[in-house]
Amino acid sequence: MNIHEYQAKQLLAKHGVAVPRGGVAYTAAEAESIAKELGGPVWVVKAQIHAGGRGKGGGVKVVKSIEDVRQAGGRILGMTLVTHQTGPAGKEVKRVYIEDGSDIARELYLSAVIDRASAQITFMASTEGGMDIEEVAEKTPEKIIKVAIDPATGILPFHARKLAFGLGMEGDQIRAAVKLIIGVYDAFTKLDASLIEINPLVITKAGDVVALDAKMNFDDNALFKHKELEDLRDEDEEDPVELEAARHDLNYIKLDGSIGCMVNGAGLAMSTMDIIKLYGGEPANFLDVGGGATKERVTTAFKLILSDPNVEGILVNIFGGIMRCDVIAEGVVAAAREVSLNVPLVVRLEGTNVELGKKILVDSGLAVVSADDLGEAAEKIVKAVKEAA
Repeated sequence: MNIHEYQAKQLLAKHGVAVPRGGVAYTAAEAESIAKELGGPVWVVKAQIHAGGRGKGGGVKVVKSIEDVRQAGGRILGMTLVTHQTGPAGKEVKRVYIEDGSDIARELYLSAVIDRASAQITFMASTEGGMDIEEVAEKTPEKIIKVAIDPATGILPFHARKLAFGLGMEGDQIRAAVKLIIGVYDAFTKLDASLIEINPLVITKAGDVVALDAKMNFDDNALFKHKELEDLRDEDEEDPVELEAARHDLNYIKLDGSIGCMVNGAGLAMSTMDIIKLYGGEPANFLDVGGGATKERVTTAFKLILSDPNVEGILVNIFGGIMRCDVIAEGVVAAAREVSLNVPLVVRLEGTNVELGKKILVDSGLAVVSADDLGEAAEKIVKAVKEAA
């Protein structure tokens, strides 16, 4: 789950991370009121969407009068902001964040992520603040400092000092950075985050170390422990199909291809997408119906796939263990009849009640192409989609 910048800053502040003062506004009048409370003389008006690159897209304005705050807020609210992360459709801005301007001396980069290879929370820092870390990694990888934290000890002051020294800090800046970095780690572990990114982390001309921007992602599997985080969810920023899938306990992620996939099991779903690409196709989605799906859930999954106008064919790949093949077959048949299926459909079933599942598909009268193994299934659906194009 993602949250907005202002929400991330509020959470980080509770864990001792220094952030600028600010407030969120939904109207130009609210923006003006917040600016008056902050006092100025410089304010920053920031669009709040779940995407980076807002400044380049015109969603961040530095202003020097209350009237300019009102005007900038009015212009940004309601605009469709297009950045490199939103795609060409962009996102409508429904709230803005008004915060104190900062007298910036240096811009740095700091993030904490889970390194799954080492099973450790790892900090990454760079002197190249304000830039995409991917670009820094590609062009100047030597400018990225990494510090892994052993979960047995947790973060220790020397971890934070190593990062601060690597960023060229000195004197009081180091003490401030150590406090901030330990606060980031504290927030990461206590809130079950999967990412905290501060870009830029700035040193002001007064020597303060401040999180000027903040991005936080959370592990969905841990949200049951954090009702306060679930309340921060902004469904307007999420894909409506993915939201509908979540309501039915389906794991769905939209992709850019043309072949819809319905699979039981995340690993099998990844393998299915890989083999579709191997045979020259492109998957339209990741969809895991889980091991205990009902007929109704399978029907919903099928309809979600077909709600994507880019889908030109569907591959159903089921290994029946806990999930029975006959239940999958009943769901596929019910959904195909309800939506009047008009794209090629290839089904590969294996496992519990496989013969009954195949019989249900045959007796349905639907134009279902059967396959005995995954390679054959992928080859058939890619061929069918190409022939139908």
